[in-house]
Amino acid sequence: MRVVSADEIDGALTFPALVDALAAAFRADIVVPGRHHHDVERAGAGGTLLLMPAWTGAADRDGFVGTKIVTVFPENGARGLASVIGTYLLMDGTTGVPLAVLDGTRLTLWRTAAASALAARYLAPPDAARMVMVGAGALAPWLIRAHGSQRPLGDVAIWNRRPEAARQLADRLAAEGLPVRAAEDLESAVRQADLVSCATLSTAPLVRGAWLQPGTHLDLVGAFKPGMREADDEALQRATVFVDTDGARTEGGDVAAALVSGAIRADQVRGSLIDLCRNRATGRDNPGEITVFKSVGTAVEDLAAAILVWRNLPAAS
Repeated sequence: MRVVSADEIDGALTFPALVDALAAAFRADIVVPGRHHHDVERAGAGGTLLLMPAWTGAADRDGFVGTKIVTVFPENGARGLASVIGTYLLMDGTTGVPLAVLDGTRLTLWRTAAASALAARYLAPPDAARMVMVGAGALAPWLIRAHGSQRPLGDVAIWNRRPEAARQLADRLAAEGLPVRAAEDLESAVRQADLVSCATLSTAPLVRGAWLQPGTHLDLVGAFKPGMREADDEALQRATVFVDTDGARTEGGDVAAALVSGAIRADQVRGSLIDLCRNRATGRDNPGEITVFKSVGTAVEDLAAAILVWRNLPAAS
């Protein structure tokens, strides 16, 4: 069994290839059982164990089984460790023999950003050139790179509650040759954007619907708990809304919260990535349409990314 590091994952993936792989996976027969959530009792804060399995259907002769294992131990920070640690186990779909253990944290960054880019392939204006990245955390650079693989971005503004974090990330990405700068006025940046991507832990709306210009695409990746919000109700009310999976109708903030409160109707959520990839739903209907994509993540994405890494790894010496 091979152990695959974060650096090896980076060497095996590109966003154009991964976006295509996710699109194929959403069209394929992949079995995704419910996510397993277990409390781990320990002295102090304790922890959480999450298991996210998926496997290719019986008709796939070159099948795979995979499970992402995530642990959440809030007290790890005091130990100098990450609070959230992910590992991905990829197995042969015919024999069940383990093939590889992959760095689950890095795999998640790649697949989450690629899912947003896949949605943007259907929903963002084809000529989108101006992007705003709301948040400067771990996922932000991956979302910028992913969206840049699908749209001709010429100007990316990064906004963060702590401006210094936005400046540091902008400098780092500019050094890579990306057209990135820091922005201190979020409203002004959003009003000029074709594409707005949010990846934060905010508990109050950051992006206002009144700021969105006709034709803007809004990508909501954070707000993974019911009490979290990245966009206000008006943003959702003005938009055609899509989700990665139907789970986003009941999980996380933003769309799920707006459905519960009655701010939007169920029929305002036009479909999911599965619907888009299988041509069961149309994406952007006209140039002036405002679109929203809400992501909560799915094991389909993890499995597709892990398979692509496995197939692209150089042969072990």
